Amino acid sequence: MIGQDIEVSSFGLRRIPVVDIASIVGGPEVTSIGIYLTVSGSAEGHLMLMYEPSIAFAFVDLLMGQPIGTTQELGEMERSALGEMGNVIGAFFLNAIADATDLDLRPSPPAVMADMAGALLDIVTADILLTQDETYLAEATFLTEGHDISGVFMVMPTEELLDALLTATKAA
Repeated sequence: MIGQDIEVSSFGLRRIPVVDIASIVGGPEVTSIGIYLTVSGSAEGHLMLMYEPSIAFAFVDLLMGQPIGTTQELGEMERSALGEMGNVIGAFFLNAIADATDLDLRPSPPAVMADMAGALLDIVTADILLTQDETYLAEATFLTEGHDISGVFMVMPTEELLDALLTATKAA
């Protein structure tokens, strides 16, 4: 997609209380850029990639073939580039789960937003808190040509999706 290799240099998945999600990205008042997708099909859930602005801008520069440091704000083209990155990462993740479980999981078109972390997470966490107190959080660091680009990839399944995954895993 960007004409160079990107590898995941570290990846960790952990279960955390939903009310603690904003603290993972530095607190609810920290300015963040989020790429949000919903999950539909066999069950529902939420996916969110969150980055501090300088990291998101670095991704835009990589995606657009520009020197890192070129992007300083999000215009329509920059949002589109980040949305496409979110679409690729979200679809890859859901396809891997779907292949392993035979579930039908589809991502929505991505929404790219810039705001305080708490505001970006409010809608998602409110939905999750209706049925559960904990969710999953994946932290990943991407490496490309000497640049570490770290961020948070939040996998926030609803109770329905968790049940579907557990049922499908037991059946496999």
